[in-house]
Amino acid sequence: MHAMQYEITLPADYDMGLIRHRVATRGHLLDDFAGLGLKAYLVRERSAGAPVNQYAPFYLWAAPEGMNAFLWGPGFQGIVDDFGRPEVRHWAGAAYGEGPSADAAPRYAVRRRERIGEGGRPTDAVARAVEAHGRLVREEGLVAAAVAVDPRHWELLAFSLWAGPAPEGAGDVFRVLHLSQPGRAALRHGRHWD
Repeated sequence: MHAMQYEITLPADYDMGLIRHRVATRGHLLDDFAGLGLKAYLVRERSAGAPVNQYAPFYLWAAPEGMNAFLWGPGFQGIVDDFGRPEVRHWAGAAYGEGPSADAAPRYAVRRRERIGEGGRPTDAVARAVEAHGRLVREEGLVAAAVAVDPRHWELLAFSLWAGPAPEGAGDVFRVLHLSQPGRAALRHGRHWD
């Protein structure tokens, strides 16, 4: 599994209805994309209390070939053509799991990024994150969750999808406009280094 996200921060007075329309008319195009585990079409809006207006799709790739086909194909080129070339962050998968609400449509997503400090042992930090993930997947309202690591910047990522309101203080909260999940069943549950 490989996690990926890019963020397009928009002006404070941007009509976010344009993003909702974009997702409503184009989101289904990845509903059967080979190699894609899931794509959550995420937004944050100032009018809803977020610090910025932002379109920030999040991907879990079941196969790296799918990620490559997307990045070098017409899907991502459409983003580049319309908004410019965003920085694409990516993380190696460490764990994935589905929660008690796995069959529900997610309404919210939470993303938390945390640096592994210079003095910290990456092995210990990842083990703690995966242990917390194991507790999280039992929480009521959870649809799915993943933990991933960027070994270039030594950053941990915890990502979760929720059927109802996101837990308070858990991280950056996004609204889910659509979920494409053609290969969700192919995402391996549990930790990813055994």
